[in-house]
Amino acid sequence: MNPNLLISEPPLQVLPSLAMQVGLNEAILLQQLHFRSLISNKEKDGHKWVVRTYPDWKEKEFPFWSVDTIKRAMRKLEKEGYVISTSTHNKMKMDKSKWYRVNYSKCYSPTGQNAPSNGAECTDGEGQDASCDQGKMHLAITKEIKSTKKYKVENDLDTVSEIINYLNGQAGKSFKETSKTSRRFINARLSEGYTVDQFKAVIDVKVKQWSNDAYWNAYLRPSTLFSPKNFENYLNENQQSNKQTVRADQPRAPQLDFGKGEEQWESN
Repeated sequence: MNPNLLISEPPLQVLPSLAMQVGLNEAILLQQLHFRSLISNKEKDGHKWVVRTYPDWKEKEFPFWSVDTIKRAMRKLEKEGYVISTSTHNKMKMDKSKWYRVNYSKCYSPTGQNAPSNGAECTDGEGQDASCDQGKMHLAITKEIKSTKKYKVENDLDTVSEIINYLNGQAGKSFKETSKTSRRFINARLSEGYTVDQFKAVIDVKVKQWSNDAYWNAYLRPSTLFSPKNFENYLNENQQSNKQTVRADQPRAPQLDFGKGEEQWESN
């Protein structure tokens, strides 16, 4: 397989639930129209529009479809009310472009009734009323990624805080959870798959070894404990220490001195 056929360019996306509702081709087209509307600079009647001819849709958006396929999908969306289109905004009659926008009230109401609007209803060039509410449709890929990153950052901050607070409590330190350096080391190890419990294990073993040593106590810090060169080694030290503790706690068999004779059995 040619690796260039895998995702290395902005992908199209489609919600399965939308595809089940309107059809696969129609869902892809509707989602892309939504995305293009978000970045469009064509504004009329309080709405943002996407201006295309059918060949434009093929050339700029869907080169894998024929013009006829695009035309069928678009006409179905127009007929069912998901897309509002008009040519009244063209400056010249010979212009074959059409102005398209998503009818968001249709998309968000199962019965087709108008959804709550952020403002007054707007009327398009052909006399159709539609809500101005455009904030609920599935976000374009770029905005969805931004939202996901924000959620991840918030969770990472919680994890960083837990680890830093544990280190401060065990080692008697006062490192700040907002430190960019500390966050960088911790997030790097988290991205490698290490867990919070493993961070705590590293802290435990080094606090036990270094807390009473004036020289080494200074190295009870995130940049040392959680560095890529040290973290795995310290984690293994903790595991070895646990194994030794288990062995030390196990009852030992009596040590017999065969030179003492049978009296040792009575004493045991």
